[in-house]
Amino acid sequence: MGANSSSISELPDNEYLKKLSGAEPISENDPFWNQLLSFSFTAPTNSADLKLLEEATISVCKSLVEKNPRTGNLGSLIKVFLSRTKELKISAECQNHLFIWQAHNALFIICCLLKVFISRMSEEELQLHFTYEDKTPGSYGTECEDLIEELLCCLIQLIVEIPLLDITYSISLEAVTTLIVFLSYQLFHKEILRESLIHKYLMRGRCLPYTSRLVKTLLYNFIRQERSPPPGTHVFQQQTDGGGLLYGIASGVATGLWTVFTLGGVGSKATAQLEQCSPLANQSLLLLLVLANLTDAPDTPNPYRQAIMSFKNTQDSSAFSSSHPHVFQINFNSLYTALCEQQKSDQATLLLYMLLHQNGNVRTYVLARTDIENLVLPILEILYHVEERNSHHVYMALIILLILTEDDGFNRSIHEVILKNITWYAERVLTEISLGSLLILVVIRTIQYNMTRTRDKYLHTNCLAALANMSAQFRSLHQYAAQRIISLFSLLSKKHNKVLEQATQSLRGSLDSSESPLPDYAQDLNVIEEVIRMMLEIINSCLTNSLHHNPNLVYALLYKRDLFEQFRTHPSFQDIMQNIDLVISFFSSRLEHAGADLSVERVLEIIKQGAVALPKDRLRCL
Repeated sequence: MGANSSSISELPDNEYLKKLSGAEPISENDPFWNQLLSFSFTAPTNSADLKLLEEATISVCKSLVEKNPRTGNLGSLIKVFLSRTKELKISAECQNHLFIWQAHNALFIICCLLKVFISRMSEEELQLHFTYEDKTPGSYGTECEDLIEELLCCLIQLIVEIPLLDITYSISLEAVTTLIVFLSYQLFHKEILRESLIHKYLMRGRCLPYTSRLVKTLLYNFIRQERSPPPGTHVFQQQTDGGGLLYGIASGVATGLWTVFTLGGVGSKATAQLEQCSPLANQSLLLLLVLANLTDAPDTPNPYRQAIMSFKNTQDSSAFSSSHPHVFQINFNSLYTALCEQQKSDQATLLLYMLLHQNGNVRTYVLARTDIENLVLPILEILYHVEERNSHHVYMALIILLILTEDDGFNRSIHEVILKNITWYAERVLTEISLGSLLILVVIRTIQYNMTRTRDKYLHTNCLAALANMSAQFRSLHQYAAQRIISLFSLLSKKHNKVLEQATQSLRGSLDSSESPLPDYAQDLNVIEEVIRMMLEIINSCLTNSLHHNPNLVYALLYKRDLFEQFRTHPSFQDIMQNIDLVISFFSSRLEHAGADLSVERVLEIIKQGAVALPKDRLRCL
């Protein structure tokens, strides 16, 4: 690095980095810093480039870890950065490219060094490295004891106070990434960090007053999705005819941890594309999620989580409650739009879950939207492409549906939204279908995928819980959705019979031989009977509450009536089968009286007439 442009391959032999990590202390006022920080370097845009950078600089970093107790050069570098940030706001307003460029380069180096330090030592050891000075080798300074806190506070101030312009994009991004690196200590601990020095600094003291402003800024970074400015924006032209060339800030891209912090540890192609479009939005979202999930201190709740739980709409004129010290206002319409557009990334889905689950203001706003399909359709796409998503992403999408379906208004409104030509649904051409019917189709498909592949009991339970929440409000079910409900029951019925047969054969075999242990067929049988009961409850709830609204479900039920015969006398299902048995008998009788060779249209007409004629009090509410 230094006054000339650097590449990754040149870094191990760079004379300025060697001096920084060498045995000679460097004063904060040494001209060396101007030389070190006058470099142009294209920062990594993906995990492969990031790995190359780490491999190229590991020798420098190891040397600094070894020599820093005697030189204090890490502390000197940080103090140089801190001194330069004091004028950053004015520099941005005055378009002082050079000043911002060198401050960014200082932070870039600090961030790269911190990643190695944090991966190799405890927080206590890191704190010691921040206190070493160059006066006497190995001596401890008193005035710089809180250099970590000063740096953390400076980074937060930089994020919330420096206006986001083309010339400040890279340093804003680097500040966000450096905070993520500071918080990455959790990656090197199996247990949850409950007594963390970094957490203490961020949740108390000088950083605390910035809590709501930081959360608000990170949310707005996510909302705005500002793209990285083109590299040419920051390139400095040649200043002299001699060797002193100044180059611009590297093209603004994240240097850090996005591949580590994705929920499943494996990023998708869609996520990678989003990161390249707006690295600042992506890194801001990751930092927000990490901050929100910090462990509460023994005597202090996590202020960042408090801020996320309590922020309000800009149109909300009600007074701020004193019980919510970190409350702020944000534009909910812009937030809703961003959430709808960004659900291809698992971190955006996690944010949506967190807001729906923890912030009542956001949940109320979302459920009141008249364009709820803009949010629900991307969630359904996640579930539909289950084989392409990591399990965390699928679970978050499913839990979001579960939260939404707890609201009766949502369950009614989704059947009133008519969709045209759902191109991503490949099993059948859907030229026109309600959002509610599509939701049912996708959830049932997820259940069937789970039955044949992952066999996760809790995924089953959550899918069926969402359907159960909706069942009383089923309206005008699409014929294909009605068929899939009964087809799923058919699949479960066959599975039940198969397990029952295996259990019977196993029991017979055990009477002849006691050598091998019996498989636990009883447990398998209990699980599948529990799922069958939930399915029967869903069908029963629809018939009891909205029979006259769902002729297609009655049609599908009659068409496959033989499926239900074996469960009429089963002790586990007798109670739940009464209504279903009554409906089958009632409509079967009406169809028999209507004669043979009835068309589909005529059958549906008879069902609609019968639904009006069937007294509601004959169906028992369970």
